[in-house]
Amino acid sequence: MEKRQLGRSGIEVSPLGMGCWAIGGVWRFLDIPGGWGEVDDAESIRAIQHALASGITFFDTAATYGTGHSEDILGRALAGRRNEAVIATKFGFHVDEAAKHVTRYATPETVIARLREDCERSLRHLSTDYIDLYQLHVWDYPLDYAPAVRDGLEDLVREGKIRTYGWSTDSVECARLFAEGEHCVAIQHDLNVVLDAPEMLALCQQANLASINRSPLARGALTGKYSKATVFAANDVRTDPWAQEAILRPAFEHLDALRDILTSAGRTLAQGALAWIWARSPVTVPIPGIRTVAQVDDNAGAMAHGPLTPDQMREIEALLNRAGAEA
Repeated sequence: MEKRQLGRSGIEVSPLGMGCWAIGGVWRFLDIPGGWGEVDDAESIRAIQHALASGITFFDTAATYGTGHSEDILGRALAGRRNEAVIATKFGFHVDEAAKHVTRYATPETVIARLREDCERSLRHLSTDYIDLYQLHVWDYPLDYAPAVRDGLEDLVREGKIRTYGWSTDSVECARLFAEGEHCVAIQHDLNVVLDAPEMLALCQQANLASINRSPLARGALTGKYSKATVFAANDVRTDPWAQEAILRPAFEHLDALRDILTSAGRTLAQGALAWIWARSPVTVPIPGIRTVAQVDDNAGAMAHGPLTPDQMREIEALLNRAGAEA
């Protein structure tokens, strides 16, 4: 597959990114698990380097993931190869590295006041002197304060600390406001074959923004590895009731009906789910969570198959009883 543009920046990225949430290890967000259980750092590093060798050049992490551990591992894995990768990370929460605990800042103003400090911390963890895409991680950040955050990000662009910025949010209203910024090039939002986002995709195409897609495999539910009966470890974020109801359950309910289409032409289920995203819009860049070499091979293999066909897309819309509106 051809590379895709990181919005209006002109920065080219692989059509598939590597989500680095899962390599952060065990930590907590407020009163729920924030991570995906225990990790093997050596395997995480091998996976990142294998991803790069397999044509994946876009890596998405956050200051919250493992309270800096994911950024550390990514920086170590890319040592000496920084110029081959496009790095995205996120900010906006209070990160207690010692306690492995993430909380909200006390006020919206604190996010603005700590922006520069948060950026410098991520630069240190990533062992780099610039961030390609710096994203506000607070999905429900108050709109009244967002222009000040955007102005602060423009300052960081001028100083060369970051190249571009975006917002990780499912709110079209928030995305539209941030898109007014000169160097805003991407919106990160949930998207998978069961969980469509037509309004957000339409905005991204109209405003020339990259659509960075989290949960493209519905947190593993679209891979066939898990079922409704799966019991996740107590330190796995998938035990969160919201994740169960909003992400996992809908995918489990529809997977059997979609299986034949998603596995067409020799694809695995994961590859078919990624193929749907690429066919859905030309601005999409899915970032499935990866923490092993085997997962790299499965996900990267999707690029050889490419997107689903228009007929297959229409068949899926009919199976899911959706309107099938184009973005």
